[in-house]
Amino acid sequence: MSKAEHADDAAASDPIIAARIEAIKQLAQGMSDRVAVMDRSFNIVYANEAAWAAESPTRSHRSPAKCYEAFAHRTDPCGSCPAVKVFEAPEVQSVSCSGGGDGAACGMRQAFPLVNMDGGVSSMLVLFRLSAQPIYPLITGRDPAASVVDHLGQLIGRSAIMRQLFDMTRLVAESSATVLIQGESGTGKELLARTIHGLSDRKDQPFIVVDCGSLPESLLESELFGHVKGAFTGAITNKRGLFQEADGGTIFLDEIADTTPIFQAKLLRVLQEGEIKPVGGTKPITIHARVISASNKNLVDLVKAKLFRQDLYYRLAVLPLYLPALRERREDIPLLVKHFVATSCARHHQPVRQIAERTMRALHDAPWQGNIRELQHSIERAVVTTTGPWLVCDEQIELDVANEDESLWSTSRGVVAQAERVRIVDALEKTAGNRSKAAKLLKISRASLYNKLRAYHID
Repeated sequence: MSKAEHADDAAASDPIIAARIEAIKQLAQGMSDRVAVMDRSFNIVYANEAAWAAESPTRSHRSPAKCYEAFAHRTDPCGSCPAVKVFEAPEVQSVSCSGGGDGAACGMRQAFPLVNMDGGVSSMLVLFRLSAQPIYPLITGRDPAASVVDHLGQLIGRSAIMRQLFDMTRLVAESSATVLIQGESGTGKELLARTIHGLSDRKDQPFIVVDCGSLPESLLESELFGHVKGAFTGAITNKRGLFQEADGGTIFLDEIADTTPIFQAKLLRVLQEGEIKPVGGTKPITIHARVISASNKNLVDLVKAKLFRQDLYYRLAVLPLYLPALRERREDIPLLVKHFVATSCARHHQPVRQIAERTMRALHDAPWQGNIRELQHSIERAVVTTTGPWLVCDEQIELDVANEDESLWSTSRGVVAQAERVRIVDALEKTAGNRSKAAKLLKISRASLYNKLRAYHID
């Protein structure tokens, strides 16, 4: 058996790797961008036509090869390949090669780990540099000579980890394969899903969002698959499901980890058969919606703990994407701050405010457990509660870099206390200072009222 055949067999023995390689083949076929997949021993598991053409434009029969043989034209391994880093640590999301003097001889630009069913990295996806114009500007309509882009759709970022995400997003957008987006709450998973939809050939078709964690199993099934008249109490008419509403477009299943095993089994059948069956119905309905799912939990860990179906994970994670936490991309914070200030000022009909240096420092250094959503809300609060041409880091912004959780609690507690004090004073005024009547008006005991009068220093 040849080395390449051995590598193919190894990939085929792992369902999730096999599914991902098949999706990559669908994506890369016909691209002018050079794309390849290699295993840990640097055997070429797959390379598209552009990659082979760059190796030898006249070669029609390709013998099995190592990547350094095919792409670097060497008989022995390269001395130092940056790509090996994807195998060294599980937290490595991608590896970039600058292309300078220390660049890879094969022309590698980026390498991405392909995680197998056991959660390990057994293969990698490699994108190469081109001497000709790259495919991504052709897809997005961007000028390849332009400076580094700082956004993709509504995603904003200039850090290396976000540029790598932009590359992968453009790549997966051209496919109809299922995509799994993982990342902490507030990192922008729905925004990424909308970006994928907007870059795809489905962009003019519906984009349907389903929050799987907010609906009980029975209602979730009816919402997604629809129901027929009389299927249950209250089903007075036939109802189309959201999969039907998304037909031809994209359906985004958010918080997929919060679904039950019974629902997961039904969803798996939909993905396998491309059909749905309404609740109470007997006739299947063919659907052509692309499925993008998201979770703020690690599904691999849930699969190992038998809390999520392994076979469903394989189907959902054909093309996995990871959204980094804001603290992993702090260099993007000034860019995000300026964007949120501009949009927030416009929303509240204010002139665009300037950001004081100390404010920007505090924003940059904050822990941001709530990620981009928390940053956006903090900026919104600052715009609404401060005056003047400058946003400054003061008590109104309530940023405590050392302990943000306590700061947020203090802010909330202060707002509640101020509102309660106003209600007490108002009740006393309405009752001409009669504390018994004020307590009744406030629907609290006289003892509670006396305690609050002392706490709020109300005479």
